Amino acid sequence: MEKRLLKKLIDVAAGRTPADLVIKNCKVIDVYNGAITEGDIGICEGLIAGVGTYEGLREIDGAGQYAAPGFIDSHIHVESSYVCPEELGRLVVPHGTTTIIADPHEITNVCGLKGLNYMIEASKETVLDIKWMLPSCVPATPFEHAGAVIDAEAMKEPIQNERILGLGEFMNFPGVIYGTDDSLDKLLVAKNQGKPIDGHSPGVTGNELNAYAAPRIRTDHECSSVAEMHDRIARGMYVLLRQGSACHNLRDLLKGVTPLNSRRCLFCADDCQPKTILSTGHLDHHLRICVEEGIDPIMAIQMASLNAAECFGLDDRGAIAPGLRADIVLFDDLKDFNIQKVLIEGKEAACKGNYQLPIKRHDISETKGSFHVKDFSKEKLKLTIHSDKAHVINILPGGVVTSKETAEINRDENDTFCYDEHADIVKVAVVERHQNTGNVAVALLKGYGIKTGAVALSIAHDSHNIIVVGVNDVDMAFAVEELIKQDGGIILVKDQEVLESMPMPIAGLMSDQSGEWIDETLTRIHKAAHEVLKINEDVEPVMTLCFMSLAVIPELKLTDMGLFDVTKFEFIPIEAQ
Repeated sequence: MEKRLLKKLIDVAAGRTPADLVIKNCKVIDVYNGAITEGDIGICEGLIAGVGTYEGLREIDGAGQYAAPGFIDSHIHVESSYVCPEELGRLVVPHGTTTIIADPHEITNVCGLKGLNYMIEASKETVLDIKWMLPSCVPATPFEHAGAVIDAEAMKEPIQNERILGLGEFMNFPGVIYGTDDSLDKLLVAKNQGKPIDGHSPGVTGNELNAYAAPRIRTDHECSSVAEMHDRIARGMYVLLRQGSACHNLRDLLKGVTPLNSRRCLFCADDCQPKTILSTGHLDHHLRICVEEGIDPIMAIQMASLNAAECFGLDDRGAIAPGLRADIVLFDDLKDFNIQKVLIEGKEAACKGNYQLPIKRHDISETKGSFHVKDFSKEKLKLTIHSDKAHVINILPGGVVTSKETAEINRDENDTFCYDEHADIVKVAVVERHQNTGNVAVALLKGYGIKTGAVALSIAHDSHNIIVVGVNDVDMAFAVEELIKQDGGIILVKDQEVLESMPMPIAGLMSDQSGEWIDETLTRIHKAAHEVLKINEDVEPVMTLCFMSLAVIPELKLTDMGLFDVTKFEFIPIEAQ
């Protein structure tokens, strides 16, 4: 801070100099004392000078509205919103979100550090303050091909970037628990820089949880029960209460939040699509849920602001107090949290649901051309099986977990799988798209329900190879080829004609269009998937399929290297006994 600014800030705070901006007549949420005070908020060059009685060169009448610190989403993947960082800012800022802590491991798995650099540069074009975590797991597992390998040595330079807040969610929890060399080296990269480490430890308990927490891994957003939440808080971890498009843990976990442990609880969306933001909101929706569940609203606001700032060492925000960033949200009441105005560094960023600032977009050319598919053909989708019984990936309702099942299947005289229209079992294939390996792995999927045509995506967590499902090889191959032509994304085909598509030219993961366009397009895709392709009504056709290759979520998944049994941590044959 310059001496000139420091002197001016002190003079404004003392009332000797008029503030640049004053928000008059507010009910100010004091997140430190858990109280509400009435007064004016004086702002000096983007910083809060104080709360009291102030005069300003410009004044806003708060009209008795509540003023809270800007909301902080403590863990989100921008790529999973299908929009670029600039567009995500336009979508969430009107809902009171002023800071997000983002883990770009999706695009980094596709494009390597070039993808990370794109995200950092693009985020400079939005008033939303995006703090980036350096992805810790590229590739996510050794059981598939990704677009890059980033080891501890490769992390040493980017971790020093001032735009990198810390180390992203450490999904390789077995590596931490057993102290493998590569995991230790990555942890030390962050620890030696004094930067926080984000966690990911689903189902880990007892001494293994002690081992995971021992390196001072700071957070976990994978809790699904109050017991898991309390276990992590007891070990000094912060728990991120998740409410996004795919996972809804907030209401369940709120049952374990008390006045004594609430300061270790934060909010996060993790994965949040435009439809969710446009229809229900962002962290303002978390606040509404909290009040519905009987949580004190001031406590909820602490979880949305101060707790996250303290957890991640953001000591310049998280409260309305002298010297902090003037990230301020105005709303009508402590029940509906109807956001009226959002200020970021003292500038009016949103008013009554509308983003107020110019929208600029960063060049996406460095993320295009992310498809390197070798020798793909329809013949590679042929599934030869030497048994009438097969291992089948069975979709379980309402989530991304699958079960491993054995099913009777039809074969022709050449031991080739034959689709039976009376059985809900179809082929699913993963086509490697990063390293020109030519890998195509084929397996069987149950519970998706597709009766005609094919669906292909270039969103397939976490390495994001191409995944395709269909009832015949001709449509499946056509879908893959058309997907590559459109720079990735989503495509639905029938009889070698495109029914619906959503190009995603940013690494095959994100669109360069608006959130509203994505919402409308996804609505048409879902309609065609259910009404034309006859995918089961209780299956979300896109999100379900994109997790069928994630080899860290039980029980059976498919990567470009083969059928993977997550519980045994090994590849298995398609044939069953």
